[in-house]
Amino acid sequence: MKIDKKGQITVELLLIISFALITAILLANAIIDANELNVAMASAREGAFEGISSNGLAIYPKESYDNYSKDLKKQPLLREKSIKIISINQTIKGKDNFNRTRIQLKIYASSPDVRTKEQKEAVGDRINYNVRKSITQSFRSENITNKLFNPAISNKYSFTTANVVWV
Repeated sequence: MKIDKKGQITVELLLIISFALITAILLANAIIDANELNVAMASAREGAFEGISSNGLAIYPKESYDNYSKDLKKQPLLREKSIKIISINQTIKGKDNFNRTRIQLKIYASSPDVRTKEQKEAVGDRINYNVRKSITQSFRSENITNKLFNPAISNKYSFTTANVVWV
């Protein structure tokens, strides 16, 4: 009995190519997801540094400046100060209504010049605002969020910020 081996290489080759193609597609999808999160976190760091820079140099919009000038507890914010970002942590909070993964960012900062609760809240709010704004601008999603950029939205993620933790 003679065994016919014609076509055997073709079938094996097709199986190998199919397996390689499926693996490449799955790997590409995972890389794209990781890249989107990396872009968002880089944007968050950039926004946090923009927030501490504008706070540190005491650069404020006129409305904020006027409010801080009238509030004795916030007047020290009108002077230059040293602020340091310690870390930015992320916590997954499930899915939103649009099936995006909800991520809460928590910024840890320190400053010998920001002392009172009111000062910490004001500076922290500005840092958080700049974090969300930077993420929103990176993904060009300004038209699908509110004027406070809360939440900041990318294709697969929805970012919110917790109160800044002062250490």
